[in-house]
Formats: sequence, C-alpha cells, structure tokens
Amino acid sequence: MLNILWVIMMSGGVLFAAFGGKMGLVTRAVIDSSSEAVDLCIFMLGVIGVWNGLMEIAIKSGLMKRIAAAMQPFIHWLFPDIPEGDKANEYIAANMAANILGLGWAATPAGLKAMKELKRLKGQDTGAASDMMCAFLVLNISSLQLIPVNMIAYRSRYGSANPAAVVLPAICATAVSTLTSVLFIKCMEWRKRRKRGRRV
Repeated sequence: MLNILWVIMMSGGVLFAAFGGKMGLVTRAVIDSSSEAVDLCIFMLGVIGVWNGLMEIAIKSGLMKRIAAAMQPFIHWLFPDIPEGDKANEYIAANMAANILGLGWAATPAGLKAMKELKRLKGQDTGAASDMMCAFLVLNISSLQLIPVNMIAYRSRYGSANPAAVVLPAICATAVSTLTSVLFIKCMEWRKRRKRGRRV
C-alpha cells in the first residue's frame, strides 16, 4: 500500500511539474537530493559504527546480561509468560536499552532475536503472533528515548545552532508513548484474564 502511495505522489509531482513547465527544477531536485543522500549516509555511517560497536562490546563483555538481570523484575511484570533466565529476557533488555539510548539501528538486531525467542516459547507455529510477541512489538514501537542520537546527528549535520535542543521534547514525547503502551499491554492482559475467569 505504501509503495502505491509513493508512486501516486511521485507521478503527481512529475505531471504537475510537466504541465507547469518546471521539469528543470524537478531534475535539479532529483540530482541534488541524490547527492545529499549519499553525503548523509557517509556522515551517519560513523555515528552508527560507534554506537553499534559499543552495543556489541556490551553484549560480548556480559554487560547486557547484567542489565537484563537488573531489568528482570520489570520485564517479568510486562511479560509474565517468559521463564526467568530465558534468553528472550536478555534480548528484550538489549532492545530496550538500545531504544532508550536512541539507537534504533542497534535495537533492531536484538529485537529480531527477541522475536525469534518469543516464537520459540510460543511452541506450535500457527502462523499467528503470541500475546508476548504482540506486547513486545507494542513496547518496541513506543521506544522511550533518553538520548535521541539519530535526531541530534541529523540536526548537527544540517547546521543546527543547538542540536541537543530536542532532548527534552523527545524524552517527554517518548515517555508518554511508552507509558501508553505499557497501560495498553496491562489492560489487554487484564482483559484476557477476565475472559478466562468467565469461561471457568
């Protein structure tokens, strides 16, 4: 669906420019944007490399296991069906820590591994996501961020006078979204328990 929307918007823009006699501007914009995209990728490569490297060191040094152990009460409260000490706890903790630091690219591998472990815990593969998988996805999307590294890097790249000015608004916005996701997860859990009680 998104691909269709992109095609419609791009085609509409080209047609509008063609009928308005502004195809030269479109061509220039395409070339400039392509060059800018390459420059931005090279700039962000260093930022991504540094933070991904730090996350990998944290995992291999055992720091993530300690973080997972510290976060175990919170993770168990959110995901009561995950056994204590299961590998899924470590991956969920790594994903949450990366998201808190604003490292979406570092959070993705841990998130995928967490999903794989949650699928293993689900047991029989019916093709449908388990409650734990859905809860993790909702929590992951909300992603509380204390340091929005991506946004700070983008603002710095484009000459912002104060790249870190987005920190407080980002904390407030993501704190609200995370709190909302946690409330949603617990409400759905309460609703499911209530349905089970009625059946019994």
